[in-house]
Amino acid sequence: MKSNIGLFNESFPPVMDGVSVCVQNYAYWMQKKVGGVSVITPNVPGADYKQYDYEVLDYFSVPIPFRKPYVTGIADIDPAFLAKISKRPFKIVHAHSPFTAGWAAANVAKKLNIPMVATFHSKYRDDFSQNIPSKAVVDQIVKRIINFYERADEVWVPQASVKEVIKEYGYKGHVEVVDNGSDLVADYPEAYFVEARKALGIAPDDFVFLFVGQHIWQKNVRFIIDALEKIKDTPFRMFFVGNGYAADAMKELVAEKGLDKCVTFVGTLTEREAITRYYAAADLFLFPSLYDNAPLVVREAAALHTPAVMIEGATAASILTDNENGFLIPNDLDAFASRLRELIHDPERVHKVGVQASHSIVRSWEDVVGEVLDRYNKLIYKTKMIIIP
Repeated sequence: MKSNIGLFNESFPPVMDGVSVCVQNYAYWMQKKVGGVSVITPNVPGADYKQYDYEVLDYFSVPIPFRKPYVTGIADIDPAFLAKISKRPFKIVHAHSPFTAGWAAANVAKKLNIPMVATFHSKYRDDFSQNIPSKAVVDQIVKRIINFYERADEVWVPQASVKEVIKEYGYKGHVEVVDNGSDLVADYPEAYFVEARKALGIAPDDFVFLFVGQHIWQKNVRFIIDALEKIKDTPFRMFFVGNGYAADAMKELVAEKGLDKCVTFVGTLTEREAITRYYAAADLFLFPSLYDNAPLVVREAAALHTPAVMIEGATAASILTDNENGFLIPNDLDAFASRLRELIHDPERVHKVGVQASHSIVRSWEDVVGEVLDRYNKLIYKTKMIIIP
């Protein structure tokens, strides 16, 4: 018996972010383990959804202003999509977004009288506050988001510290913690790290900083650039991987500060091997974001022995212990720059902490999805429809 699981999200490759990677890995491992998986997402023009072993049901979309390459849409006004999804006898749906894809999941759950899981991934208030000057309007949007989560049979968060965020937003129900995983879990030989640096033109003695993620101001990327300016008398290389509305302004800022020769903007990488190569080549992963909840990129970097530098007290930093599996700094520019200068001159400690990070904060997606399926089964049991034979 096929499982008939519906995974709903606003983003999916070729749009790359932590949540799209999460959904992609959920779908891949669920398809291998039980089959019958469908991903439901707004259409990205030019995307090849037939390349996957599982079904991708896409619906009509429009670009999101100021957030290229993100798209959104309303599933209920796409007749071709509605015709397809009406034939799917889902037993459970999982919403990874509280927006149009999430509401589509809620509608399917209500129509079929099946359970819905909803994961709270992001600090949505920060996203809207960036572009909407009215606090009253933002409050109404957040209220609707919480209204969505109140419709779910179970609400999940990717790490314990995120419970505080959803509670701050006004959610009063029970919350379950279900970890994110990594698809980069492997026993990488030393030669892999050497070859990665060689392939990227990095000398053996170069000290390399890395950022992977959306190029948006919410992720505190200006903080990184300002700190690099303070240590530009010390040799280093910095790679920014990703894209976003702030990318051009970031490049201009780097040029203004005279960092052109040591900072490289790589752009978006969709091939996992290409991204893995940068993780392997880097010494430190710079992620001073106060915006993120549970960024996958920190765990991905750790899988390749690259420890993160994060701000102490940040939601995302709760998985780190300073000098054990990462480095924590105060939310202060001088402190950040000083710590980077210190670590550049102590590569052995950086490497040791990176190895410890790979052992303590990295969990495979295969293992995570095994737990997820078990949780699905317990939820579905009430309706006597077990998804695993």
